[in-house]
Amino acid sequence: MPGSRLNIRPQAPGDDDGVWAVLEPVVRSGESFVNEPDATREEVLATWLVADGWNFVAELDGRIVAAFYVKANGTGLSGHIANASFAVDPAARGHGVGRAIGEFAIGEAKRRGFRDMQFNAVVSTNEGAIALWRSLGFEEVGRIPGAFRLRGGDYVDTLVMHRRL
Repeated sequence: MPGSRLNIRPQAPGDDDGVWAVLEPVVRSGESFVNEPDATREEVLATWLVADGWNFVAELDGRIVAAFYVKANGTGLSGHIANASFAVDPAARGHGVGRAIGEFAIGEAKRRGFRDMQFNAVVSTNEGAIALWRSLGFEEVGRIPGAFRLRGGDYVDTLVMHRRL
């Protein structure tokens, strides 16, 4: 991946296979997404494509290596806070893809007029994500005990992480 250029663009209708290739191992791991590990492709893609937000993909050498979305975290008087969700192909991790899409999402939220960004359920065992979000200015503003059931059946906390845009 060194020397490759990451291309971030809006998700298109023909991207389902590439997006599923990124989402499937993340969902199957049962470590960070709320989908049941045995959820079908159709179930996962139906919840991933946000009608009330903006979906994006990141490509390296024409192959989708990440998928993410940005949307409002609330409506009405709390509609000024953005939310986002991210998935990176396990083979592309450790090469700056997560940081690049995180920075892009922050910029996109700013461009869309959001004032803040908040992640509602960062799994406490997802140390890589927590370190990344902290390095991008997010702070833990809440912890929900036992809110996430890992694939093996153990319950772990989720973190609410926030930053001002």
